Amino acid sequence: MKKTKILGCAVAAAIAAAAFSGSAFATNGYQLIGIGQYAVGMGGAVVAAPDDPLSAAISNPAGLALMHPQAAFSAQVFNPTRKTNMGFGEIGSHSNVYGIPAIGWVAPAFGDGIVFGGGVYGTSGLGVNYLQNVPANPRGFPYGGYAQAYSSITFIQMAPSIAMKVNDHLAVGASLNIAAEQGSFQQTLTQFAPATVIQPGVGQVNTVVPVSSGLNLSTPSWAYGVGLTIGALYKVNDMVTLGATYKSPMIFTPLTFQAGTQSAQLPDGSPVQGASGQYSGRLNYPQQIALGIAIRPISRWLVSIEGQWINWHNTLNNFNIYGPWQGTGVVPLGLHWQNQWVANFGTQYDVNNWLQVRAGYTWGSNPVPNTSAAIAANTIFPAIVQNAITFGATQKLGMGWKLTEAYMHAFSNTMTGAPGSAPFALGDPQQAASSTLAENSYGLQVGYDF
Repeated sequence: MKKTKILGCAVAAAIAAAAFSGSAFATNGYQLIGIGQYAVGMGGAVVAAPDDPLSAAISNPAGLALMHPQAAFSAQVFNPTRKTNMGFGEIGSHSNVYGIPAIGWVAPAFGDGIVFGGGVYGTSGLGVNYLQNVPANPRGFPYGGYAQAYSSITFIQMAPSIAMKVNDHLAVGASLNIAAEQGSFQQTLTQFAPATVIQPGVGQVNTVVPVSSGLNLSTPSWAYGVGLTIGALYKVNDMVTLGATYKSPMIFTPLTFQAGTQSAQLPDGSPVQGASGQYSGRLNYPQQIALGIAIRPISRWLVSIEGQWINWHNTLNNFNIYGPWQGTGVVPLGLHWQNQWVANFGTQYDVNNWLQVRAGYTWGSNPVPNTSAAIAANTIFPAIVQNAITFGATQKLGMGWKLTEAYMHAFSNTMTGAPGSAPFALGDPQQAASSTLAENSYGLQVGYDF
């Protein structure tokens, strides 16, 4: 009874923490390379070598069938560095520290060889917060102004899972992916313009007032979706294990926004205006496939290699925004994301009976094409890093307790468009759209074997 209460409190805490955590964590597009610090330390290469409920329920639920009853709680600090040029020189984002919680468990159920597990996770996200003052100048800003770009995408996922050990070689499993996503977006330009106002007791007064244009859907909106993960592990022999998973698309309800007047561009480049009212857009999560092989050259040494395919093109080629647009009911924002290929490599060595050390490397093709249109459109979606290294360790503390740490560094990547391509270049031929992203994360995980 006491263990059940403790686990229930931990789940509630994880849900609350995920709901209020920031949303700028990404590596493969806007998906984390791994859930939990074991997976991070292995560079995300765990589809053939899951080792705890966190890495199994998300990456390959079949791994749950091979685990003793246990629970794990992970806390990760994510620190991205982002820069862009909106048309007035390069500027950095004003938010750069985020928390990512996760909790998972596994226990016997329904008979010999069948287990139930799962968890609650912050699985992916993306976000920037740019604000740049524009001083008064003769190039369209005689009274000055400011540019603002903001995005926030957060995914919180529950993954109740069931797994079965079919025989000494084969294990299979499935997870029901139940998720909530929060989204909000803004990319606006505000200019100060002369105006005459009436002040009580004074009369007419000449002043300047802010006049904004652009897309402003910055009030957070929530949507809810569901999908499925199926996985299998096949132990060829004591040295080699194969793993495979398929994640279906996660279909979400629409994000809805009550917003003021809007302005955007149609695919042919012509401007379009929107009246005040309700706007909506559907942001689904992509289907993906992962295949892996885990090799133990000796009993103490594990090498894991994994390949992934992520179907971003079907979800973020266009982001359709429905609403009271003039002359049309929908404006497709062309983000132009393409499908992504990912390669993960991880290795672990058991130093002794209580210490394991590990390291990993991940490479992913860039989902954002190297074109000026795509770079400009993704100023607030800069998911462009391609190379990351990871390090981690686990200490077995005795009495069922273990402690796991991990560090990740994603190397900086910069994309720059043609001169004049910045979102608010306003005819300045020198202002090119650009995005720069680098990432660091630091994580700690506590596990307990029942």
